[in-house]
Amino acid sequence: MEQVPPGIDPDVPSAARIYDFFLGGKENFAVDRAVAQKLLELSPNIKESARANRRFLVRAVEYLADQGIRQFLDIGAGLPTQENVHEVALRKAPDSRIVYVDNDPIVLAHARALLACNAQTIAVAGDLREPESILDNPEVTAHLDFNEPVGLLLVSILHFIPDEAAYPAVAKLRDRLAPGSHLVISHVSAGDLDERTLEKGRRIYTQSQAGVAVPRSREDIARFFDGFELVEPGLVRIREWRPRKDEVIMPGLPGVGGFAGVGVLR
Repeated sequence: MEQVPPGIDPDVPSAARIYDFFLGGKENFAVDRAVAQKLLELSPNIKESARANRRFLVRAVEYLADQGIRQFLDIGAGLPTQENVHEVALRKAPDSRIVYVDNDPIVLAHARALLACNAQTIAVAGDLREPESILDNPEVTAHLDFNEPVGLLLVSILHFIPDEAAYPAVAKLRDRLAPGSHLVISHVSAGDLDERTLEKGRRIYTQSQAGVAVPRSREDIARFFDGFELVEPGLVRIREWRPRKDEVIMPGLPGVGGFAGVGVLR
């Protein structure tokens, strides 16, 4: 019998737990695995795409640390797994401070348990669709100094937010960042899926806590970087953003695509 934390409905799929399943994690329920299997039928590459996205996150955090970033704000952080932002950042720069933000109670419960002995990293409740509630959260403002550069991470989250909320939210976050701050984005695109298959995927995701999935084109994803200067190699396929020399890029299975990039605020 699966142990369910108080306040968690095990009958409602969670995007964070579905993603955890794709990453090979164990913090997911039968209902999450059932949804994940349906998504795999539509997009056979989705598991490897999730893992490529995690590798991008690691490379991006390492890059930010190399640029002198010592404050990280990860919105839509998801469930803790190997190579979290705080692990990568603190390994590169032990004086880093990290804030995880998520609106999923199970994510917060796990993150707070994991971070109980880590004073440099906190986890707070928040929703990207309400950026002011994150920026003005006393826990966040006590932990991060927005007068200094911040690494803002929106990794695999924006495709769950419709246009009318997503673009204004990113703009409001940008307007509170100091020059030298960096924005990290990875985002799902349609890849080689046709509209009928995409619509099936949207219907599946509406069963989950996320509620909606919005694949966007490269051009639409680039709009999130308005006001930022993209660093090399620009907005590219997730696997192609500064891959390590020893990283083997295997031919992909058919399915969804995705783009990733890092921008700096001048």
